[in-house]
Amino acid sequence: MTAAITALIASYGYLAVFVGTLLEGETILLAAGYAAQRGLLHWPVVIAIAIVGGTLGDQIAFMVGRWKGTFLIARFPGLAHRVPQVHRLLERHHVVLILVIRFLYGLRIVGPIIMGTSQVPFFRFVVLNFVGAILWALIVSGAGYYFGVLLEVWVADVEHMELFILPGILLTGFIAALWLHWRSAHYKDDSNDS
Repeated sequence: MTAAITALIASYGYLAVFVGTLLEGETILLAAGYAAQRGLLHWPVVIAIAIVGGTLGDQIAFMVGRWKGTFLIARFPGLAHRVPQVHRLLERHHVVLILVIRFLYGLRIVGPIIMGTSQVPFFRFVVLNFVGAILWALIVSGAGYYFGVLLEVWVADVEHMELFILPGILLTGFIAALWLHWRSAHYKDDSNDS
């Protein structure tokens, strides 16, 4: 995890998790899962806050879409011409799209805004948004939690093998340098023969 995100979680804890999940949130939620694994935060609380933040963030974006979505989309011509295609997709697959939109990189905010401009019923979006937030909070924070465990195991293994790692890296670099030198010398010999 980046030092800035780790420092943010260490300083602001659950508030950082809430604000982070209210917005895009994947990175902060991964870091919060890792912090929970380290004992800095309680994982069930991280999950609960992520559910609230994720639900609220997407619900606000959906409402912005209902209120001013057409105006906002018109300001982005590259996006505007794709909206009818997205609406047709929503007509057929709105349940799946609402559940997974938060998992699709770059669509966490714009996706619900576009959904707000569609005919998706408000209450249906609320329910599916909440279910999607539960899945998202469990999966992403769980990845941070369990990846943290694997990272700790890996670091512990590396500490036992550190006497072999640096010489191995140096030997690999030396062999690569010899091969490149041989290859360039061999290539020059071939070009001189012709």
